[in-house]
Amino acid sequence: MNIILSIVMLAAFALLAGAFFMWRRGAPPKQPLLMALLAIIAVMNVAIWTVPDASGEAPIDKVED
Repeated sequence: MNIILSIVMLAAFALLAGAFFMWRRGAPPKQPLLMALLAIIAVMNVAIWTVPDASGEAPIDKVED
């Protein structure tokens, strides 16, 4: 599971970098915005899995049990 979350984070960084370069090259604004939105969604999904709740346990810890 850690490998999957790491790949998702790397993909999110790549999406942000690609969106920035597309924006700088003058691509239609819709494409870089959608790429940035997808990167934000990916980061939020990783955060949902890794941030602990009020009891101090993260959902990823429950999966490994």
